[in-house]
Parts: sequence; structure tokens; C-alpha cells
Amino acid sequence: MNPYKYMKNAIIVGQYKPGTRLTEKALAEELQVSRTPIREAIKQLEVDGLITPYKKRGYVVKSFSIEDIRQIYNVRALLEGYATGEAAIMRTDEDIERITAKNKAYRQAIESVDREDIETIQYIQQINQQFHTEILAAARNDHLKALIERVVVVPIIFRSFYWYDERQLLRSLQVHETILQALRNRESDRARVAMQEHIYQGRDDVIHALQQQNILQDE
Repeated sequence: MNPYKYMKNAIIVGQYKPGTRLTEKALAEELQVSRTPIREAIKQLEVDGLITPYKKRGYVVKSFSIEDIRQIYNVRALLEGYATGEAAIMRTDEDIERITAKNKAYRQAIESVDREDIETIQYIQQINQQFHTEILAAARNDHLKALIERVVVVPIIFRSFYWYDERQLLRSLQVHETILQALRNRESDRARVAMQEHIYQGRDDVIHALQQQNILQDE
């Protein structure tokens, strides 16, 4: 078991909720490993911005304000928009085939979605993330990839697809297809702008849903 991956996933799926106390001792007992890999995992999760020190006694899972969410999405839009523009220039025919395959799977997932089945919603989210990951890979920039992976984590925690209705899912698919067409045509500016708008719209949808449910407060 990889403690870092386990703990990160536990935060993403809500097993460790915001405000949850995390200590090396308790985590080592839970995962049945020594404290050394737990200590390393904690350091990485702190770098990821998912946990924060708690009164010099362990850590807590970080809570996010509406302004936190807005800023993180804005950074993601800039970085991923740039990456998509680069992908339009650097991509190969094989990249286009892989991105097209992910978008096809995304379409099929949306067409067969069952709002009462959480697994189908999770699958949509996974396929969506794979679509974005393939585009990032096509940009051929490992430094950019490392930066984007840090700002993608928080949007994943606030899983927008859990609140998306059919109209929003179809709108997301339409933007995917615009991005894909721009990549095929090597239209860098169009690809960049489409991806940025895609992420900004996701930001607005997530903030609206969280405000409606009183999950976040303005700060």
C-alpha cells in the first residue's frame, strides 16, 4: 500500500473530511505501516495543499472557502489553457486518437448516466479527467504537468459532476468537442480559449452548487 496515494484518495472521496485530525500514530495504525512512510506522505499532502498543521500536534484536512475555490480554478484555467494551446502545436496523430477515444467514452458515459447510481457519476468524472490528462500529455511539458497536477486536486474534491444536470453535462461535452476540433486543426489560440472557458464554467457551477448547499462560506 502506498500511504500517500491512500490518504490522498481518502481526502478526495470524503473519507477524511475537512477538519479531520490526522496524526502519524493513528495513520500508521490504520494503514499498518511504520511512521516513516506516513511522515513522507504527510509532507507531500501538505505540499499539495490538502492538509495543514494543527497546533503543533498533527495535521487537519484543509477546509476551503469560496475565494479559495475561485482562486484555484482561476490558476488552473490559466495553466491548463496554456497547456491546451501548446498541445495544439505539439500534438501527434496518435495523441489525437487517444484524446478522441477518451471523448467518445465521455459521450457514451453521459448518454447512459444514471443520476441515482453514484458509480456512473464517478465514472464520468474519471473519463473527464483522462480527457484532460491526454491533452496535457500532448503538450510535452513535464514542468507544466507538475504545476497543473497540484491545482487539479481541489476541483476533484469538489466533484462538480455530482451536481450536474443533463444540460450541464451536454454543455461540457460540446466544449470538449470544440477543444478536440481545435487540436485537430492545430488552432492554438482557439484551443486555449475553449479550455479556459470550460474551466471557468466549471468553477462557476461548483461555487453555485456549494453556496446552494451552504457547504462553503464567503471569506
